[in-house]
Amino acid sequence: MNMKKVGITMNILMGVSLSFCLSLLGNLTSADGFKPIAFIASFIVSTIISLLIGFLIPMRKIESGAVKAMNLNERSLPASIISSLISDIIYTPVITLAMIALARKMAMKMSNGHAQLPPFGAMFGKSLIISFIVAFFIIFILTPVYLKFSMKRAGIDIGAGGPPADRK
Repeated sequence: MNMKKVGITMNILMGVSLSFCLSLLGNLTSADGFKPIAFIASFIVSTIISLLIGFLIPMRKIESGAVKAMNLNERSLPASIISSLISDIIYTPVITLAMIALARKMAMKMSNGHAQLPPFGAMFGKSLIISFIVAFFIIFILTPVYLKFSMKRAGIDIGAGGPPADRK
């Protein structure tokens, strides 16, 4: 039960953090500049998508399986890089696709259908590349911080960096 609490806490913290950063990035790099309403809308939609992905896809199981398949030590730097990359590959394209679709819809609505937008593919491709890079670093940096917090909150003693006390 405690590990389930850890998973739920991690999903919420990572989903909100990733959504906030990617929504902010998208709005700051848009041709129209930062728009508070667009940021709030994209943050809400992105957060909902992130939480759904996190609750539907067993990220920890997928990441652990990949790390084991590569014969990596679970707590090593290469394992952290692989885990972050897997999360990035699963979350970022879906979130970016939704954000581009939302941004285009909002731009057309606010311009009464007269907005001059680049082709969807060009917008998506450029945003996806930037988002992949930024999301990777966000995931890589925040995951260990949030994991430590989540385990402490769930009452799991992680001691001096070793495995939880209730697990050998």
